[in-house]
Amino acid sequence: MLRFTDEHEWLKLDGEVATVGITRHATEQLGDLVFVELPKVGAALTKGAAAAVVESVKAASEVYAPLDGEVTEVNEAVVAAPETVNADPQGSGWLYRMRLKDPTAMDTLMDEAAYAALTQ
Repeated sequence: MLRFTDEHEWLKLDGEVATVGITRHATEQLGDLVFVELPKVGAALTKGAAAAVVESVKAASEVYAPLDGEVTEVNEAVVAAPETVNADPQGSGWLYRMRLKDPTAMDTLMDEAAYAALTQ
């Protein structure tokens, strides 16, 4: 199940753990990423609070926690090679994984059709 936020994050749920990243639309708006800062494993995230930072040649942008939960894993590969996020934002360019406090909260986020309508 893929869901999106109006802040341009995406989530893919696998059981109680969601993989989180930024959307292709976000990477197009930001331009080439040159720096990624990820949350610490074990960090408690609150929906809407800053969870990560991405910097491009144009600007720095916070990546917000899409839902409440705890960080279980981070993608160190994007720290070493930020351009991976630009090349494959919804694949190998994922940012972190989090165990959701309430997996049913995914239902409050946008599906692909709603997100596509938002970004047009």
